[in-house]
Amino acid sequence: MPVLDPNPTDGRKQLGRIALAFAAIVVLVAVIASVATSLG
Repeated sequence: MPVLDPNPTDGRKQLGRIALAFAAIVVLVAVIASVATSLG
């Protein structure tokens, strides 16, 4: 957590949003990869 952030709650919200988007992308890639491997 950045100590110099004047608004820590907003920073945490943005970090959470970025983490959620990253997790969603990872899950999407994993699903696509599993489908591709099962299709062979």
